[in-house]
Amino acid sequence: MDVEDAGMTPTTAPVTIRTDRLVLRTYRPGDHQDLLTFYGRSDVCRYLFNEPWSPDDAREAVQTRMSRRDLTAGAVALVVEYEGRVVGSVSAWLVDESGDAVDTERTAEVGWAFSPDFGGRGFATEAVTALIDLVFATPRLRRAVAQMDARNESSARLARRIGLRREAHFRQNAWIKNEWTDTVVFATLRSEWPTSL
Repeated sequence: MDVEDAGMTPTTAPVTIRTDRLVLRTYRPGDHQDLLTFYGRSDVCRYLFNEPWSPDDAREAVQTRMSRRDLTAGAVALVVEYEGRVVGSVSAWLVDESGDAVDTERTAEVGWAFSPDFGGRGFATEAVTALIDLVFATPRLRRAVAQMDARNESSARLARRIGLRREAHFRQNAWIKNEWTDTVVFATLRSEWPTSL
């Protein structure tokens, strides 16, 4: 994904990013119905913080995510479409690892969820790669990280496939859905990311 080809300058969040097969775009009010088809599934939410969404949860999440349009302002959330159908969602948000040093380069955490109905076609690889391209097209972003439940093998495979390096495995560090869970952390630096070289 070329930031300029996406119709944006490096200092603004995208309205639309186009990859070879996908469109990543900001959220719209009617997206809750499409997102509910996979966020409402227990297998999709098994390793996420949230339980499967209800219709009200979906509307509320879309309303919140519609305002996440600019990573420089804190966060960007995008719906992933293939041939006009919503197949997933990706997000990036700033993580404060530098204390009060305003001029320090920042870290963005990335996250994703995809419909199993569209699995095995490389959509997640394509979309998350485009998201990290966006992260590193944003000024003063030095590092991208992805944290996940250590049991989420499909997300770990995706992280490795796109070139993230596993940096940590924290044992029983999070209390989620009434159980202690492990967290694994994957990351890459701007200097390591292919589109940033």
